Amino acid sequence: MRRTPSAAHLIGSLLFVATAALGVGCTNGGANGNNAVPATPDASVFQWLTFGDEDGRVQTGNLEVPIDYTDPSKGTLDLFVARHLADPSARIGSLLVNPGGPGFGGSDFAVYAKQIYGEALLERFDIIGWDPRGTGLSEPAIDCIDDYDRYYASLDISPDDDAERQAIIDTATRFAEACVTKNASIIQYVGTNNSARDMDAIRAALGEATISYFGFSYGSELGATWATLFPDTVRAAVLDGSVDPTADLVESGLQQSVGFESSLTTFLAQCSADPECTFHSEGNAEGAFDTLMQSLDDEPAPTADGRPPLNLQMAVTAVSRAMYSDGLWPQLAQALDDAQAGDGAGMLALYDEYFDRLPDGTYANSLEAFQTIACMDEATRLTVEQENDLVPQFQAASPRLSPQTTGSYFCTFFPAATEPQVPITGAGAGPIVVMGTTGDSATPLAGTRVMADTLEDGRLIVVTGNQHTGYSVNECSRAVIEAYLLDPVGKAPANDTECP
Repeated sequence: MRRTPSAAHLIGSLLFVATAALGVGCTNGGANGNNAVPATPDASVFQWLTFGDEDGRVQTGNLEVPIDYTDPSKGTLDLFVARHLADPSARIGSLLVNPGGPGFGGSDFAVYAKQIYGEALLERFDIIGWDPRGTGLSEPAIDCIDDYDRYYASLDISPDDDAERQAIIDTATRFAEACVTKNASIIQYVGTNNSARDMDAIRAALGEATISYFGFSYGSELGATWATLFPDTVRAAVLDGSVDPTADLVESGLQQSVGFESSLTTFLAQCSADPECTFHSEGNAEGAFDTLMQSLDDEPAPTADGRPPLNLQMAVTAVSRAMYSDGLWPQLAQALDDAQAGDGAGMLALYDEYFDRLPDGTYANSLEAFQTIACMDEATRLTVEQENDLVPQFQAASPRLSPQTTGSYFCTFFPAATEPQVPITGAGAGPIVVMGTTGDSATPLAGTRVMADTLEDGRLIVVTGNQHTGYSVNECSRAVIEAYLLDPVGKAPANDTECP
């Protein structure tokens, strides 16, 4: 899953969520990649517990790692780890997996591995998912706020006066201050570099000289960082829905704004051409959409008891949520049609899904963790004025999904990062598969190409599809990844392989 600060506000912003489906060494992973590892690695440090799935193949455990790898006196973090066991008679080794974010726990990708990965991977690999430091069930987890509606649904992203503009700044300031205050002991140590070091700690605890990796979305950034820092331990690595590793937060936001706007344009065009589309609007879904967004900015629509009315920032976030896959477009069409009739409940459902609202009305900490991790990876802090100056670029890149008239102030009020993310090279790691889909809004294909080009031996796979990440799109995309993971030397695909 990939969230990136984009055109709209931090507070009520489009911090986009993807729906993905997620040392010690011998020699270079590329040259040594097909060597099997012992069938029963020394993983006693985990003290695995059976999770309770129907066939007993899922276990959970914990791994203690340093908060600061350079200074053990600063204490430890407790990583929550899960694994789905391979068939012992067919086992190759372990496959680390990550769903993206940053900010999302990855243990579910092992617990529910049978719903995500093909049988070939399930039989041959122990699927190892963990909640990266600061996320999920790892402790301590990043926690900043509780009242999401106050921070993400209450502001006017097209303020009419100085008081409304100052309210946005004040809210962004309070959010950052809460994140810093509540997470003081770990905030400088939750960035991608340290998560990559945690990956190597997991590998070492499993007793494996080399290990394989399969990351989705932001997981591509994490995996590429790991491959850069620990190339000798890489057996194989798949980066699906890859980000542009050379882009800073501003450029990433601009790239993603273009991607989401393109997906929205496709959705509206298809809806206009299809009389069966709920939001058909007599063949002018584009005009109806623009009119609806303006009306919501002028007068928000009712949603549900005790919840805020649907305003422009909530509507844009809901629309963006649906752009992750064309499988969500019928739901969006119905929600837009309902909002046009004065009922914002359908759009609220998409909005809540974006922010990981749970059935009991609470929220997962993924958004708070996302922003904290992203800012601790970023070297630059823009001022309020510099943020405001970027607005025209975002509006030009995404006219419909960037209606804001002030900056996002995404990292403006966070402390400077002491260890920004390292430049990615993948030097010495061997062939790394980089997959992108043609209609990926969250990690556009142009940026995925940059990842493949940046890596020393990136092998680009282009998948035709209107969704984020490509593994599950078709038989070809699954087959090329699985063949490579099973045999990274013999089955590494040619660069620019296509899966139409």
